[in-house]
Amino acid sequence: MMVTEMLSGQRVLALDLETTGVSTNRDRIVQIALLGSMEDDSPITWEALVNPQRPIPPGASAVHGIMDSDVREQPLFSAFSQKAFDLIDGAVIVGHNVRRFDLPLLDKEFLRCGKSPPEPKVVIDTLELVRRLKIARPHRLSAQCQRYGIDLRNAHDAAADAAASLLLLWKLMQENPAPFRRSIEDVESWLMHGDVRDDASELGRGMDDLETLDPLGRIRIDGEGLVLSFGRHRGKDVSQIIDDDSGYIDWLLSPNGIEDDEARSKLKEYISSIRNG
Repeated sequence: MMVTEMLSGQRVLALDLETTGVSTNRDRIVQIALLGSMEDDSPITWEALVNPQRPIPPGASAVHGIMDSDVREQPLFSAFSQKAFDLIDGAVIVGHNVRRFDLPLLDKEFLRCGKSPPEPKVVIDTLELVRRLKIARPHRLSAQCQRYGIDLRNAHDAAADAAASLLLLWKLMQENPAPFRRSIEDVESWLMHGDVRDDASELGRGMDDLETLDPLGRIRIDGEGLVLSFGRHRGKDVSQIIDDDSGYIDWLLSPNGIEDDEARSKLKEYISSIRNG
């Protein structure tokens, strides 16, 4: 199976948002971009400024350069919701940290409009990908683009970041073809969960082969990742649990979860690095 076959005949769109902040629950979109190709390979490039109905904090404007004056006369997200839905629903969505940030924040915007969020066919998150492939840090998009010679002079512009993530995916697929010789659904599963659940997997070691972080072996070290070896999230990297089950993370960080002080401190550092991108 050729590396590119898994994307053949798919609607493949890179998604990026610029926002008022980093909270997926409270913050709002100020710019959205979707670009890529339709099922027939016809190109799609769509971007829009969005009125967030609130002031943009100076810190956010310092990152993406979008000011209150840029969005004050722009339409609300509701004006773009059908267009966004039609493009995203059933598509292969690509983006850097898109699963944990862009899509959850976008879902909230749809719900505020009283509409059901779109459901991508699969999500290929390039942040998950560089971590799964154990590529050296830093893992932020700008650093990976520099590593692979991708021009990102307009970093933190939604369209530029979306295009960069799509190019990054292409570079990573060409450099690491083996994991992509499978269905697109299997690739997503590998990105989210790895193959640690399978002993002697062709793409990774079994759980028992991984080094332990704590004396009880409840957390295993998988390259730069930390994987749970017990409980309802067994086989998952901690990074996949942070947003899905924050209460469980709080318990893990307590003496009742991870009893060893040194291991708990290392776990806190890992979670902090994930949350800070």
